[in-house]
Amino acid sequence: MSNETKAWARDYKRIERAIAFIEQNRERRPDLAEIAQAAGLSEFHFQRLFSRMVGISPKKYEQYLTKEAAKALLDESENLLDSSLDVGLSGPGRLHDLFVTCEAVTPGEYKSRGQGLTIRYGFHPTPFGEALLAVTDRGICALFFAAEGERRDVLGRLREEWSNARCVADQGATGGIVRRIFAPAPSAQGPLTLYLRGTNFQVKVWEALLSIPPGHLSTYGRIARDIGHPDALRAVGSAVGRNPVAFVIPCHRVIRKDGEMGGYHWGVERKRLILAWESGRAVAAVG
Repeated sequence: MSNETKAWARDYKRIERAIAFIEQNRERRPDLAEIAQAAGLSEFHFQRLFSRMVGISPKKYEQYLTKEAAKALLDESENLLDSSLDVGLSGPGRLHDLFVTCEAVTPGEYKSRGQGLTIRYGFHPTPFGEALLAVTDRGICALFFAAEGERRDVLGRLREEWSNARCVADQGATGGIVRRIFAPAPSAQGPLTLYLRGTNFQVKVWEALLSIPPGHLSTYGRIARDIGHPDALRAVGSAVGRNPVAFVIPCHRVIRKDGEMGGYHWGVERKRLILAWESGRAVAAVG
């Protein structure tokens, strides 16, 4: 692991601890000194690190992630998504997803589990901890976050999903793509292409997730309605949890209708951090 990756992992772990502390004590609203202590930093250094990594101050973060704020944002997002549907901007080609295109494997390719395919992968630091990115000639096939000590497990998941593919470590092939994914603004290089291995139902759910713009939220019920299966909440939740391209397919933007965060395959603290990071950038773009 490079020094840069170690530094990112250390900083992310500190912010993750702070977010967990804020959540555990949100009823009494801890002050900056307490949160900084939980992160193992001075107030000055914690404020700077948090603002740099999340894009907003710890105080604004606390305000943004109250249950009431999440419910208000849900209402605003519902109106936005309804308006978008009214003018025909439905499906994965709308809003921010003009910068993402999808291709699903064929039924035969699904069964072959990557037969004859070469997948190049690399582990890279991101604003939300280390991540494994995997790409093929046809597009990005996986992005998994990896907590400390989880590289072997995360790589094992990739190899299990594409058990007949040839997986090759290639940091050069994936580094530039990671930088594009987590850049503050969309790249002028054209859209990112995703190459998705999933059932027809799963792909429909993932495409519906792509319709949720940054800084907004949706619910499992809304996703179920959008794909024409309003009673399939459990199946939608399962498909959301099987999202193979974290962050790019924004399963983190789905919460429960009561304003609670709900689960997240990569940890609720990471989900909160991503949502706050996106909110900060959405506010900055408007300003």
